[in-house]
Amino acid sequence: MQPADSATRQVVEYYSHYDEQGRLAEGWGQVEFIRTQSIIRRYLQPPPAVLLDVGGAAGRYACWLAVTGYQVHLIDPVPLHIEQAQAASAQQPEHPLASCRLGDARHLEFESGLADAVLLMGPLYHLAQAADRHQALTEAHRVLKKGGYLFAVGISRFASTIDGLLEGYFQDPAFREIMRGDLQDGHHQNPIQNPLYFTDTFLHHPDELTAEVAAAGFECRALVAIESISYMMKDFAANWADNRYRTFLLEIISQIDQEPSLIGASPHIMCVATK
Repeated sequence: MQPADSATRQVVEYYSHYDEQGRLAEGWGQVEFIRTQSIIRRYLQPPPAVLLDVGGAAGRYACWLAVTGYQVHLIDPVPLHIEQAQAASAQQPEHPLASCRLGDARHLEFESGLADAVLLMGPLYHLAQAADRHQALTEAHRVLKKGGYLFAVGISRFASTIDGLLEGYFQDPAFREIMRGDLQDGHHQNPIQNPLYFTDTFLHHPDELTAEVAAAGFECRALVAIESISYMMKDFAANWADNRYRTFLLEIISQIDQEPSLIGASPHIMCVATK
């Protein structure tokens, strides 16, 4: 792993005090997790195959894929995440992760042409500088086999607007300025260090995400809204707990997840591409 720069140090600091392990198991994180699984299954070749989960955090996706039969290598810059992923892997001894190590998306310590697929589920929004995102994407391109798949996730340019209005953060003058700044250039900054307002990140316009992926040599296959407009479901907790309504929500947003006029309204968006 390369020596930590300011971007890496900021990520480590933020996630050392944030429950990323539990985020996908509650609230809107449950929609994000199930929808991400669904999108990956649409495109990923059946096992056996070698997958790299770059920025794989506490291993929720990596461990799921390992159980499914894939050889999964997890890389993340946060020591706490590596500890959590190793512990999660140990809980499935018949399907452990192939490896789990500290690493940087911009400097992957894997041979060229190793992987059948690369997951970039977090690095592209935590790397605020365009040159760093390009380097992460070119590294993903390098380690992929010809025809291999990239699953690259960005946070929508409009996410703080959605979150600010939905959660009431707009009542704070500081967050109103964050919302305005994000819409202007996508550089989300949290100068008052309120943990509810996330950490410094880059928010992609949907067209920007596909352009960055293409510039790294990939062929974009699809741009997909992960959560789409699921946050508009009335009384989410109660209705999500009802299997009928949960099933209907997942069905209906899957029908609109590639509708261009709605993609930017999704908090997270995924570009699916091939080498």
